[in-house]
Amino acid sequence: MSPRQTASPTDGTAGTRPALARGAGQHVLIVAHEPDLAELLSTTLEPAGYRISLSATGAEALAGIAKRRFDLVVFDADVPDTGNFDRERRPGLPYRPPVLLLTECTSLDRLVPELGPGERDYVTKPFRVAEVLARIQVLLRGARPGPPRGNPLHLGDLVLDDTVCRARRGTRALDLTPAEYRLLRHLLVNAHRVLSKEQIGRHIWGEHRGDNAIEQLVSRLRRKVDRDAPALIHTRRGFGYWLGRPDIGS
Repeated sequence: MSPRQTASPTDGTAGTRPALARGAGQHVLIVAHEPDLAELLSTTLEPAGYRISLSATGAEALAGIAKRRFDLVVFDADVPDTGNFDRERRPGLPYRPPVLLLTECTSLDRLVPELGPGERDYVTKPFRVAEVLARIQVLLRGARPGPPRGNPLHLGDLVLDDTVCRARRGTRALDLTPAEYRLLRHLLVNAHRVLSKEQIGRHIWGEHRGDNAIEQLVSRLRRKVDRDAPALIHTRRGFGYWLGRPDIGS
């Protein structure tokens, strides 16, 4: 099935068409080898308010980034020379724009961590146009607070390392999905602070998807993180969720 057939501007709910996130003239480089995918992305992003440049290979993308400053790169993980892109891009680039990676993978440990220490995010294929636009907006507005990426975040024996997109609790590796990883990082950056369901939803997906989606995501993450005592993810009924040691308080 082609990207054109799988992408959808709606959330799949009959009769519901949420407003799509829009840009303000930011320059976006689309790196896509497949012509249909490149056309779909460019004809979606241009009407949404972005200036677009196209590259069909990692080498072309490198040459473009070396010549001009892009606000963001949308990078298809199926570009054939992704390995060369990684090896060649590290030295000499004047600026590392944030990267939105389009991938069929569902586990972070397989998602091209070599793209560098700059801001990056992931959308799995087949993707929805609304989610791509929302994740682009989140990256462009720098919605990830906290220490620069590349410095491991930790609380007790819980460690999250952005350089390899992995987390562990003590010696046990946590096998996290992209959404679980984003949630854990958001909770860890805001340790001992209660985050509402709406705050969490807008950070994870760029939109609020309803309480049930948040509850299911938190439940999945809690089963992975809190297999070991003490429990670190807590519920403040009526307010939201917080991460931290209970003896320190919320």
